[in-house]
Amino acid sequence: MSARTISAPIVTPETEHFWQAARTGKFLLRRCTACQQTHWYPRAICPFCLGDTVWEEHSGTGVIYSWTVMRREAVPYAMGYVTLDDGPTMMASFNGIDFDDLRIGMRVKLAWEIAADGTPVPAFTV
Repeated sequence: MSARTISAPIVTPETEHFWQAARTGKFLLRRCTACQQTHWYPRAICPFCLGDTVWEEHSGTGVIYSWTVMRREAVPYAMGYVTLDDGPTMMASFNGIDFDDLRIGMRVKLAWEIAADGTPVPAFTV
């Protein structure tokens, strides 16, 4: 079985800094300077209070909130939502975890999958 091909992310002015940092192995999130909430997906304006935001490096650790396995694909894969220790919940795939071992509440950490264009894309492992 061959490896799954991941599409290259769409880079926008708001996300360009995130993808540049990902290429160096850094996981960045935006935090609001007004309400202090951290959010995902990167936005220049806070989705909670419309305040200004700044980039901060984060650990990328969290717990599985929900997951599913895509078995109808040529190469089955698992993906779901991870609630990060730093606050936000994000969708990503899971690597290096047997599908039968996935559990809600399972501790996971950031791992990078490489997209077709070489860009590291967030994924999670144990």
